[in-house]
Amino acid sequence: MGAAVAKAGTGSLMASGLVKTIVFIVFSPLLGFVLGALLVILVSWICFRTSPSRVDSWFRRLQLISAGMYSLGHGGNDAQKTAGIIWMLLIAAGISSTEADVPAWVVIACYVTIALGTLFGGWRIVKTMGQRITKLKPVGGFCAETGGAMTLFLATAFGIPVSTTHTITGAIVGVGSARKFSAVRWGVAGGIVWAWILTIPCSAFIAAVAWRLGRDYL
Repeated sequence: MGAAVAKAGTGSLMASGLVKTIVFIVFSPLLGFVLGALLVILVSWICFRTSPSRVDSWFRRLQLISAGMYSLGHGGNDAQKTAGIIWMLLIAAGISSTEADVPAWVVIACYVTIALGTLFGGWRIVKTMGQRITKLKPVGGFCAETGGAMTLFLATAFGIPVSTTHTITGAIVGVGSARKFSAVRWGVAGGIVWAWILTIPCSAFIAAVAWRLGRDYL
């Protein structure tokens, strides 16, 4: 948006895509919150008469499935944003067209880059999500990942780009709140929300500046 407005003004923005993206910036963490809370309540009722050690053992295994589902949702939504931008550049350069499929190398490059970024630079985010917002046990992790995955699958089915981080944060807060309201570190959660709010205009500003520099000096 920042680069487009800097080049061609606000008339270059398409309301249909813009509105649903903005709506889901708010809606996706709320849906993740609700699904995460409902799942942990449902699991608590199902496992009411089961010993904590058995529940822990079961959900350590089930979390492998929920983590796989969430990863699939991540790749099915987040990676497509980057692929879409690269494809747009290829079309603008005359290398591809709107009738052609996205080149396989673009898809592979996006998936590999996201995986490597998580592997080498994402551990502080992982620790914040898994330990600093609320203490997650395997059952809580399963519910949060499943709730997040369901939200991502729904958004992807409707072609709506959402933030997987927003989604899983909402689900984690929902899981913690369902257990006990005070189990959530609301200061940490609030800091994350402020980061979301600041990221959007800052990204637009940097993109606009980058376009201006590129036009004037390249």
